[in-house]
Amino acid sequence: MVDALVVGLGNPGREYQRTRHNLGQECVDLLAQRAGQRLKAGRDRAMVAETRLAGKRVVLAFPLTYMNESGQAVGAMMRRYRLTDPTQLIVVHDELDLPPGQVRIKAGGGLAGNNGLRSITQHLKTQDYVRVRIGIGKPRSKEHGADHVLSRVSTSERERFDIAVVTAADAVEVILAEGPQAAMRRFHATTGEPPPS
Repeated sequence: MVDALVVGLGNPGREYQRTRHNLGQECVDLLAQRAGQRLKAGRDRAMVAETRLAGKRVVLAFPLTYMNESGQAVGAMMRRYRLTDPTQLIVVHDELDLPPGQVRIKAGGGLAGNNGLRSITQHLKTQDYVRVRIGIGKPRSKEHGADHVLSRVSTSERERFDIAVVTAADAVEVILAEGPQAAMRRFHATTGEPPPS
């Protein structure tokens, strides 16, 4: 039995590593390191590690599909591990609608134009899973969207993202231990946002 599936979104291939679009992958890699594990090629078109985090039995995963087909792997893993409650799924992803480096937790809600989330929602037939969103800021214009998410970043911005990946991993552990509402209270408090009702 598994308590939760934590999925980091991104694109497979060395050319996409360390780009804005693969911050979710970096987060699950870090969580695996914290548990003394490494993601390994598994079934369901994903790299996986089965481990324990925050006292829970957890599967960490990075789909080997491209971002816009993430739901293929996530749907298959939810079935394989017999996870029927969508809140047992935590998806870590980059977020255009947040400033670079800001980390926010969200339970359910819209897709904000994220094709990875759209694919997951289509396969699961629900949006009620938990998201850990790592802000990457908006491109100068819509025409620069692909370049913005897939290009390498400056050293100063990379340092900001490195910190955000650690924060996102911390947030996942709090979600596992105490639930998403507790994580929101802790990680949103520094900005003066009201706590969730």
